[in-house]
Amino acid sequence: MSEHRVVITGLGAVTPIGVGIRDFWSGLKGGRNGIARVTHFDPSEYRSQMAAEVKDFVPEDWIEKKAAERMDRFVHFAVASADMALKDAGLDTFAFDGARAGVIVGSGIGGALTIQEGYRVLMDQGPKFMSPFFVSKALINMAACMVSITYGLKGPISALSMACSTGANAIGDAFRIIQRGDADIMLAGGTEASINPLPFAGFCAARSMSTRNDCAERASRPFDKGRDGFVMGEGSGIAVLERMEHAVERKAHTYAELVGYGSTADAFHFTAPEPNGAGMIRVMQAALKDAGIEPRQVGYINAHGTSTALNDKIESAAIMKVFGDHSRRLKISSNKSMIGHLLAAAGAVEFLATVMSVQSGDLPPTINYETADPECPLDYLTQGVERLNFDFGMSNSFGFGGGNACLIVKRNGTQHGDS
Repeated sequence: MSEHRVVITGLGAVTPIGVGIRDFWSGLKGGRNGIARVTHFDPSEYRSQMAAEVKDFVPEDWIEKKAAERMDRFVHFAVASADMALKDAGLDTFAFDGARAGVIVGSGIGGALTIQEGYRVLMDQGPKFMSPFFVSKALINMAACMVSITYGLKGPISALSMACSTGANAIGDAFRIIQRGDADIMLAGGTEASINPLPFAGFCAARSMSTRNDCAERASRPFDKGRDGFVMGEGSGIAVLERMEHAVERKAHTYAELVGYGSTADAFHFTAPEPNGAGMIRVMQAALKDAGIEPRQVGYINAHGTSTALNDKIESAAIMKVFGDHSRRLKISSNKSMIGHLLAAAGAVEFLATVMSVQSGDLPPTINYETADPECPLDYLTQGVERLNFDFGMSNSFGFGGGNACLIVKRNGTQHGDS
């Protein structure tokens, strides 16, 4: 039985540089910086004091007020992104079969704000004062469930939690569901809202975040020799994936086709990537094989590019191993230079950016790059938007615990095997 082809018909995003795919995309192309001193709480006592916060987001723009009060911020982001993606796909006015439409939305931290507030109430006031909505607000699966409930998606449902590769894994798993014929439509992505004291303090204690507090806007500098850690971000990205025949039948606009997915594990360490990049190498090779293309056919890589010492040099070495001589001709950039690291939402939001790059031919820059690192010798697009005529784009995502995901997108009108 042949696999169904899968196209991307809708995109929704809540990000530190814009709400909605158009604002997000224009921000990326314009090199807009979403990083500043933390305002969600007083960061004065924290080792790192900056983050990429979502601005001007009002949950009630998408969710009825009483319902919004029963959801954590990470769920607000997911429901808003799903709403935007469905409208972008034209599915808000199309009578689709809800039993053939599903959702996979993951999170790494889940309802951290709810957990923190619940603990405060428990300690200060006692168990009788706990909210009856505490559990349902805190659960990681509530993002996927509320998207399902809100939009009548009655097909396959799942909530992944694979740290920083979560969003990409969610999209890849949704891709597989449509490929094998178990759904016509899948909403997939990741969401995160962890810029609050408890998780922030944890990441500070792990010494994984930048301490460039005196110049927050320049703190996230992927592949730059002076990088000193990632900057936490928040937000959500959701894509509408659709069986190609279904999209054609309803005359839907398609951004691009999703053609390749790989997932591997380092099986090495709970935070550090494998030093030889073997897991990263295998995941890119798996995605290329799944897409049925050669490395030379990829024109652009949206890199994981965290601005940490280990990730950036190991990812660069892995790309060189997979792509050989072609790695010097590849165009590469990291959105994290502008939006920070959205943790479980990173892979999804960066997939959206990859889709927009493939569709438009515009490649957003890596900002804040000042000093070349000999261990990162590739073309990281540091001088503004570049235009490129290319057919295949790759998006890399690597997470704590050694989970790796890779997605490959094909431009509309090109065939597998075209050079």
